[in-house]
Amino acid sequence: MKKAEQTRFNILQKSFELIYIKGYQSTSIDDILSSMEVTKGAFFYHFKNKEDMGLALITDFLYPRMKDFLIDPLNSVSDPIKGIYQMTANLLKDTVHFDVKYGCPAVNLIEEMSPLNTAFHKQLKDMTMEWANAIEKCLIRGKENGKVNQTINPADAANYIVSGYAGARNMGKMLGTAFYQTYLRQFKIYLHGLS
Repeated sequence: MKKAEQTRFNILQKSFELIYIKGYQSTSIDDILSSMEVTKGAFFYHFKNKEDMGLALITDFLYPRMKDFLIDPLNSVSDPIKGIYQMTANLLKDTVHFDVKYGCPAVNLIEEMSPLNTAFHKQLKDMTMEWANAIEKCLIRGKENGKVNQTINPADAANYIVSGYAGARNMGKMLGTAFYQTYLRQFKIYLHGLS
């Protein structure tokens, strides 16, 4: 990675860390810069303003992670019920990329910025719908191979699964990781109802 690319990545990494804890609106450019050895000039070399940086955070930082953890694994599962459960369980058990008291960075941004900023709304919606579409396609394949009930509407089920995950992350902020176990037990029952 070239020095300029590394600087841009470092700014996004530090922005991600601060926004995850403080929220987008409560994190200033000065907060980001004071937490790392980057000048304001370097920041504005890479980003027009804070909004430009925030949108880059979604497309260049959050989306690739989401694709690796939420979309790609579903493309190769032979049993969609097990695959979707395992993906969700892995997400909720991940303590490296997530802290239960702060929830999910993407869900947090959706809640905070989607109603306030049309550019954020569009990028966050596109990202979320790509995940829902991956779940839907997985369920469609399951219907084709007889692992998913023919009466199931894959698009509706996918939207329900995505919203359930978001709700579990938010409840976890208040109730801790024990809530994730409660959610996963009920989620498994729901998924078995799709077969």
